[in-house]
Amino acid sequence: GFCDAKEKKLTKPKKGYFTKQNVTPQKFLKEFRIDNTGDYTVGQEIKVDIFRESDYVDISGITKGKGFTGVMKRWGYSGGKASHGSMHHRAPGSIGASSDPSRVYKGTGMPGHKGSSKAMVQKLKIIKIDPENNLLMVKGAIPGAKNGLVLVKKTVKTIKIKKVKEGPVKKTKGKAK
Repeated sequence: GFCDAKEKKLTKPKKGYFTKQNVTPQKFLKEFRIDNTGDYTVGQEIKVDIFRESDYVDISGITKGKGFTGVMKRWGYSGGKASHGSMHHRAPGSIGASSDPSRVYKGTGMPGHKGSSKAMVQKLKIIKIDPENNLLMVKGAIPGAKNGLVLVKKTVKTIKIKKVKEGPVKKTKGKAK
């Protein structure tokens, strides 16, 4: 759990869960799958010292909301002609055939709500760890607005180490260089 919550703002099932576990109520609650449960106890505070510098992590969060947007901003459509009175500058264009399907296909790019969706950025490198302030500094962009809540886990994908490859041996007139 993260961020202490007031008891009057909790639902009865959550109140019951926290009283059964004998811990203070938390605003955000998340479960994690771990291999060895003996390393942790209920209510134990987990800090950033579980990570090491130069480790790679996956960070997930809720992206910034952009509100209702058109197809050019939402899907990157190029738009229609800008001259000769086309009146079709930022419109989506054709959205399907007429009589044969008699419907719009699923997945067609249409105007609508953009952002405020869950996103994950994978394989971000940890630059520095500040255990006194419980801060984790990573290289790269993370999803969400400032002061947003994110989830940091060790990376799922394997990290490929670049091998230095020696070039081919050049032969000139029967002699190798």
